[in-house]
Amino acid sequence: MTNPAPPRKSPDQPWRTEGAPEEPPKPPGGRKLRGGWWRLVFTALVVYLIANLVLSFFDQANEPTISYTEFSKQVNDGNVSKIYAKGDAIQGKLKTEQSNPSGGKYTEFNTQRPSFADDQLWANLTKHNVTVTAEPVVQHRSFLANLLISLAPMLLLIAVWVFIARRMSAGMGGAGGMLGRKAPPKPVELIPGEKRTTFADVAGIDEVAGELNDVVDFLKNPDAYRRMGAKMPRGVLLAGPPGTGKTLLARAVAGEAGVPFFSASASEFIEMIVGVGASRVRELFAEARKVAPSIIFIDEIDTIGRARAGGSGMGGHDEREQTLNQILTEMDGFSGAEGVIVLAATNRADILDPALTRPGRFDRVVQVSPPDRGGREAILEIHTRDIPLAPGVDLAQVARTTPGMTGAELANLANEAALLAVKRQQEQVTQTDLSEALEKVQLGAERPLVMPEEERRRTAYHESGHALLGMLQPGADPVRKITIVPRGRALGVTLSTPEADRYAYTEDYLRGRIIGALGGMAAEQVVYGVVTTGSESDLEQVTNIARGMVSRWGMSHQVGRLSALPNDAQQAYGLAAAPQTLDVIDSEMRRIVDECYEEACRKLRDHRGQLDALAQALLENETLEEADAYRVAGITRLTKDLDA
Repeated sequence: MTNPAPPRKSPDQPWRTEGAPEEPPKPPGGRKLRGGWWRLVFTALVVYLIANLVLSFFDQANEPTISYTEFSKQVNDGNVSKIYAKGDAIQGKLKTEQSNPSGGKYTEFNTQRPSFADDQLWANLTKHNVTVTAEPVVQHRSFLANLLISLAPMLLLIAVWVFIARRMSAGMGGAGGMLGRKAPPKPVELIPGEKRTTFADVAGIDEVAGELNDVVDFLKNPDAYRRMGAKMPRGVLLAGPPGTGKTLLARAVAGEAGVPFFSASASEFIEMIVGVGASRVRELFAEARKVAPSIIFIDEIDTIGRARAGGSGMGGHDEREQTLNQILTEMDGFSGAEGVIVLAATNRADILDPALTRPGRFDRVVQVSPPDRGGREAILEIHTRDIPLAPGVDLAQVARTTPGMTGAELANLANEAALLAVKRQQEQVTQTDLSEALEKVQLGAERPLVMPEEERRRTAYHESGHALLGMLQPGADPVRKITIVPRGRALGVTLSTPEADRYAYTEDYLRGRIIGALGGMAAEQVVYGVVTTGSESDLEQVTNIARGMVSRWGMSHQVGRLSALPNDAQQAYGLAAAPQTLDVIDSEMRRIVDECYEEACRKLRDHRGQLDALAQALLENETLEEADAYRVAGITRLTKDLDA
């Protein structure tokens, strides 16, 4: 199996690196007080002063200051229980609560003895048994307690400040954040013994790997190219269907050349805040330049690389365009000596902005297609390296029966076979495991559905109609398997695959595909005289083939040799052609499908005995393999291997 995707070095870093130098750990002690930190210190002092004022206000709120006359009166009345004196300042406590002339009631109080007073205070206190204490009557908080309480809001403010600053620093790439300038780059060290993906881990797309060998050779021997005045493409765009190995190829190029590899998905640059994506792009390219020669890989670049509209965008659209503009600027700013090459992957190369695919940015567009039969066999060998296979396993046979499958689908097939072997408590994966895994991937998992006998019989005739027309139609794909066991959404399945990979289709072959797809509906019409909902997926397939024949492939004399409806126009059907053209397309599609349906019904009536025999065999066995199906139908299949 291939190496897993390299992890991010930091959760806030929107790209992953492989083979890049590692930054040493930061020394303890944190940042020095610089830049914007003086504002934080100034704010802390202001908060401290305000907090002290507030605390002082609350401390004095319950201890009113009374006049010395009032104090003398309370002493003479015998209402003072104890006092504490420090100089002329007196604190005291009453026995019973009294009303304060200035408002409110009080028990504890403060007062000030005038320096000219000569009232025999000590004699009066002794006379009325007032206790003179050595400790203050009103216990105030210590300076340390006041300091801690007043620092609490400041500490909370610092925590909030640091949290917001880190978020902003992560979002804005650390430049211009709330805590000042970004720290300069640290010296780096290489990671020893790092395992890399190479072309040995890639199979089935040798012609593409050959094109990318130029990039590898340039990264290994840049001086040879400079002496000849040759410049390597600044960008290589890998275009192809999902699962064909575009990301794996990009990593293999970096691993084969032994250079650092920076990978990111285009969607990871987009944020709600406008300008964040452009900042992240600048950071990514800056990091790649520091360790050049290196490779930057941007996956699903059509997320941000779509053709820009003429009007001004708003919100996320404007952010996407700013990010795209920054990528264009960075790529155009490269010089031949930097040694940084950008690889990108997309499955929608037709919608990319022309400024992105012009020479000088993405100079090369490399098409990555699904592998051929030999490529599929090589891919299966790679993905079964760690899977114990039984001696009788024939990967070449599996490759022959999987036309059109991509590398990701073949990897999933091998994994499903291994899962089946584990469930059956086997020590090795057998050919049967691979065959059943292929059926599960292509047809869906079996469903434990109990159908009524009449519906089961109708399903048997439906699938027999598909199979029989596939056997009778010249040039049709051979029937590999027929089953009336419910799988996925279908009540039954007929599996037909070609002997060899096909890259171009004739009109007769496509008509045969339509006739075979209509075989189930035609069989129900011939046998029962009714049509059921079981033909929904068949009709979808028929409609797509007929639309392509008429509007895209020039197989209609009425429409002519025109591409009247491009492939994307299927979602916007009424916007791609004039109304008259759409009417002609509709009528031609109906004509082709009606002709194919009449031929399907005629053939099934002419071969009714073979149809009944297939249906009866399905009712008895539920599943017929290729050899049994042809034997029951009494048809001899001529094998012809186009790849031989």
